[in-house]
Amino acid sequence: MPVDKRSASHDRRLKKAERQLLSGSDPLAAWISQCGQCGLQVDWQRTIYEALVRAIAHQQLHGKAAASILKRLTDGFRGHPFPSPRQVSRADNDRLRACGFSAAKVVAIKGIAAATLSGQIPTREEADNLSDAELIQLLLPLRGVGRWTVEMILIFALGRLDIMPVDDFGVRSGLKVLYGLPELPLKADFTRLTEHWQPYRSVAAWYLWRLADAQAQ
Repeated sequence: MPVDKRSASHDRRLKKAERQLLSGSDPLAAWISQCGQCGLQVDWQRTIYEALVRAIAHQQLHGKAAASILKRLTDGFRGHPFPSPRQVSRADNDRLRACGFSAAKVVAIKGIAAATLSGQIPTREEADNLSDAELIQLLLPLRGVGRWTVEMILIFALGRLDIMPVDDFGVRSGLKVLYGLPELPLKADFTRLTEHWQPYRSVAAWYLWRLADAQAQ
């Protein structure tokens, strides 16, 4: 499907998700009314390889720091808007470290590049035909790739709307505020507190991120 049609379809689904989440008596409905329209954006042109490398860069870092690392990475290689798998796999480790990647992240992104070249990592077209669970099972064996990393790709690269990243600190913080919990929720709490948001838990997660941001200001 062309990118513009994907984007238009996604926008329609977001509006439908908002209507459903607003229809309940849940505290989330009140927050949606206050927060406004969902701005969950998906990069429909990003490959799974690039999305994985970008997610690795963002692990355990502030967004601005990760963006600086990725800018040095893209500026350091020519011929592609984003370094190709072959370029990364052949790059000297010190060159990648100079971009700001830790030694562990260098190993991870080179492994992702090699896995892409070998066909282990699916293309966007192949990923579109796989379920969330299938993609998680396929990508988790990659070094440095955890469930959170795959979930971010499912949401922000593939536009999957029913993902609830229970390990994400921002989501946990937002859920704590939303329900007035004394502590950050545990994984077991998510079943009770968020399952009724199906099939639009990614949209709910976006609002939880915004709630956590609002509290931090």
